[in-house]
Amino acid sequence: MGDDRRTARVLLERRGHTYAEEAGIRLADRPGPLYQLLVLATLLSTRIRACVAVAAARELFAAGYRTPQAMEAASWQDRVDALGRGHYRRYDERTATMLGNGARVCLDRWHGDLRRMHREGQGQPARLRRLLTEFPGIGPTGADIFLREAQAVWPDLRPYADRRTLSGAERLGLPHSPERLAGLVDDADFGRLASALVRVALGEESAGEVARAAGR
Repeated sequence: MGDDRRTARVLLERRGHTYAEEAGIRLADRPGPLYQLLVLATLLSTRIRACVAVAAARELFAAGYRTPQAMEAASWQDRVDALGRGHYRRYDERTATMLGNGARVCLDRWHGDLRRMHREGQGQPARLRRLLTEFPGIGPTGADIFLREAQAVWPDLRPYADRRTLSGAERLGLPHSPERLAGLVDDADFGRLASALVRVALGEESAGEVARAAGR
């Protein structure tokens, strides 16, 4: 257990930031940041590098599309252009459409406030995953991304570890269960650990280098 804790600590020191933080989202249990996380999860759901999805999210937010009202009010071409500035070009036209339609779903279904979704899902991951997949472009992977990051502000989800998180843990020789992984860090740090493990699974961080730095 001591070796595992040391490995988790090293990983947090090297990669202890979430994808939401990287995209410039100041995540909080408020409508704006939660919607921005939904946008990021939509972008990360396609078969494109995570760094490109993050860059595209930053461009959308810089253009002012931080709320479902603003996203829907933007023209389709404006959304395409913002995605292009983030080099999100392979799926830009389809994604621009999905973002517009998703904004409308958010407004119609949840009155622009995803805290309502959280309440309806009663903090139960399975129910929340089903509700999230009602959004265009959000499948099981996108729902996992959203919930993995949202656990930072929805503590009733913790510990939430999706398939990629557990894959990263396996590469580092760490426990394969969310509960045992959560025992390696403080509660408030588990979301950061989960994101860091995803980076290992995706090859953004070297499992070998982390292991060597931890003395394993």
